[in-house]
Amino acid sequence: MQSHLGQPNFLSIVFFLLFVILTLVITYWAARKTKTSKEFYAAGRSITGFQNGLALSGDFMSAASFLGISGMVALKGYDGMLYAVGWLVGWPALLFLIAEPLRNLGKFTFADVVAFRLKQKPVRISAAIGGILVTLTYSIAQIVGSGKLINLMFGLSYEAAVVLVGIVMLLYVLFGGMIATTWVQIIKACLLLFGVTLLTLLAMAQFRFSLENLYGAVEQKFGKTALEPGGLVANPLDAVSLGLALMLGLLGLPHILMRFYTVPDAKEARKSVAYATTFIGYFYLIIPIVGFSAAVLVGREPIASIDKGGNMAAALLSELLGGTMLMGFIAAVAFATILAVVAGLTLAAASTISHDIFVSVLKDGDASEEEQIRVAKKATIAFGILGILLGILFKDQNVAFLVGLAFAVAASGNFPALFLSIVWKNLSTIGGGASILIGSISAIILIILSPTVWVEVIGFEKAVFPLKNPAIVSMTLSFLSAIVFSKLFPEESAREKYESEKIRTYLGIGAE
Repeated sequence: MQSHLGQPNFLSIVFFLLFVILTLVITYWAARKTKTSKEFYAAGRSITGFQNGLALSGDFMSAASFLGISGMVALKGYDGMLYAVGWLVGWPALLFLIAEPLRNLGKFTFADVVAFRLKQKPVRISAAIGGILVTLTYSIAQIVGSGKLINLMFGLSYEAAVVLVGIVMLLYVLFGGMIATTWVQIIKACLLLFGVTLLTLLAMAQFRFSLENLYGAVEQKFGKTALEPGGLVANPLDAVSLGLALMLGLLGLPHILMRFYTVPDAKEARKSVAYATTFIGYFYLIIPIVGFSAAVLVGREPIASIDKGGNMAAALLSELLGGTMLMGFIAAVAFATILAVVAGLTLAAASTISHDIFVSVLKDGDASEEEQIRVAKKATIAFGILGILLGILFKDQNVAFLVGLAFAVAASGNFPALFLSIVWKNLSTIGGGASILIGSISAIILIILSPTVWVEVIGFEKAVFPLKNPAIVSMTLSFLSAIVFSKLFPEESAREKYESEKIRTYLGIGAE
């Protein structure tokens, strides 16, 4: 099959322009409604549970989910599904552990919850460092993915593609804030679910709608090993560490946690997680079918020859089954996926800089609405430009390791402090701050010393740290440092406020 990937595709460009025009019209409408900081950061808390569930799934189903998992399953077989399962099982944990306390205790960012009964300034500075490290590493992965995608789909240069993504995303966030970002994510979630469902149905039609036929064809072509574990992660400790990062990293992602402030109350927050879990569960159930179908129908060699990581497997399958029209639509959906996720990440970073650092630390909570929004917009521009520059700098790096890095940092830095601040009476300010900083920094250092970076990227012969994903070590360090430092430096005022925090956590009395 002669693929048209890498040549300008008229239909891809038409679908892409339609999506951008539609979302910019929404941004114009949202800009007229976005006057206060509550509207800019939290859409005026006016989003329903169902809408927020769709937006959450839109925020979470990133390029790594759509392009990455289908490509990984196509090239590596069964083990590619580890990512799908890992990313899904975090959602029930989010529902039962975090969603309700987060909505009842916080205002705009997860740092509000950690700082609820601790000393504001040190905790907010630590949380802001942890949050920005996660959002930056996560957005680099998305921007690199978007550059590669547009480069292949439209024939534009990689650098021009990255700048284009950055500009469109900045327009959403700067002018429309959370209202525009939410609606972009809802539209993108609907398009993605429709696109992947269509692709799955067309693929299954080739196997007479029988999974038995599909897996039989996989076994016939690639042998039994393609349907058995061990193709991607052979070391059991590595598998556990990866699983911990994928599952608990979700509970520390600032752009996901921030979405719980867009609903009016804790009941709607719980509903939104239930809806999001349903949409994401359905998506992760069918995406491996796309990967296995691509392996059988397109072949592993053609997929790997276009992109070593297999990220174009879904696009190649769509071209084979539906011609350039379906490929154009799937390419536009993949691009919409990236834009929506990057917009969510940028808004999370801007709110961290403006709300946690500027308002709470520098201004002691005394800043006007105009000042807050002005600083948030300046932070958005700075973060956007930094993301574009880093996206160009990381041009030839593997996108998967950047996503793994973001989840490992979130699971190690943000999650332990957030969880302990809700459930452990004895957490002190020094314990919380140490937990975030030690967890985040150790995760980044261990990833640099791991085989993924030390050997594959830098080029040394042997890695200093043996595991590919450090979460099992860095997360343990984070929990231990929280406990040890809280015992060494106890804080009576934090213990006294625990009971009132518990009442607000469960009853929502005083929630904003």
